[in-house]
Amino acid sequence: MLETKIIKVDKNQPERDKIKMAAEIIRKGGLVAFPTETVYGLGGNALDEDAAKKIYAAKGRPQDNPLIVHIWDISQLNQLVKEIPEKARLLMDKFWPGPLTIIFHKNDVVPFGTTGGLDTVAIRMPSHPVALELIKEAGVPIAAPSANISGKPSPVCAEEVAEDMTGRIDMILDGGKASVGVESTVLDLSEEVPIILRPGGVTREELQEVLGRVDLDPGLAPGEKPRSPGQKYRHYAPDAPMTLVEGPIDRQVKTINELAEKLESQGLKVGIMATAQTRHLYTSGHIISAGDRTAPLTISSNIFTILRKFDRLGVDQILAEGISKDGIGLAVMNRLYKAAGYNVIKV
Repeated sequence: MLETKIIKVDKNQPERDKIKMAAEIIRKGGLVAFPTETVYGLGGNALDEDAAKKIYAAKGRPQDNPLIVHIWDISQLNQLVKEIPEKARLLMDKFWPGPLTIIFHKNDVVPFGTTGGLDTVAIRMPSHPVALELIKEAGVPIAAPSANISGKPSPVCAEEVAEDMTGRIDMILDGGKASVGVESTVLDLSEEVPIILRPGGVTREELQEVLGRVDLDPGLAPGEKPRSPGQKYRHYAPDAPMTLVEGPIDRQVKTINELAEKLESQGLKVGIMATAQTRHLYTSGHIISAGDRTAPLTISSNIFTILRKFDRLGVDQILAEGISKDGIGLAVMNRLYKAAGYNVIKV
């Protein structure tokens, strides 16, 4: 078992000595968890097949699930990809650095171990100062999925990383809480109409302002390899089974109250993921507000932490409210669908 060092670092002006220490681990083939604006990433040298294997092993992640490669400067793209389409340039000008991942055709320098066996590579430039300084100092692009055990809720702070990764990786850089709270948007430009493979921190509406029509991926066909992290496998799941309730808010509350009462009558411990507007309307269960319905970014930044809280509370069943799919609400609902294993009640 590895000794995992946890190093606090200034999120706005990261200390050079700490960044150099972490970068040296990356260059030597080790693993470092670090903050981004979305969630914490589990980083290794993207050009090192053995480092990719270590990432998969630390997470318990299926090896056909591709890793996202993180860069600090657009000039690094020339090494990694065969061509940069004009649509990609427009998006990079608008959204990089930021929570948008773009899929390109890869150059041979990127190993298939990083891309899950695909001829394409998913790349983004994070906006978090710690992430950018680490990639720059390491001198190599960094492959970094979320720093959690595969299938579990993604971590938005160093303490949550430590819950899953202590003893599995070399270092955790503690740069405070991630601001967005859900992973990056993954966009495929290989078809005539761009396709969102995973909704995230850049919204569909924002992409449409730049590109015009942007479609949502309808899902994977049986046996198809995932082109993006988060497509194929059960993700973001708490320990307890979860039910997501969708519909008018008054009906959601009524249904959740009825379900909670029934479950508690059976001796089960119930967790309820509510919102600021509804929290006071529930009559039983362990109630946690995810945030304000009128400010969905407050919800996106909290949902994974709340799912981990329910794990610590040892609840037997989780009941969660749905929210509007406008803006970043689409990414929130995508994560809740997957956390619930698509166990959804529409009222």
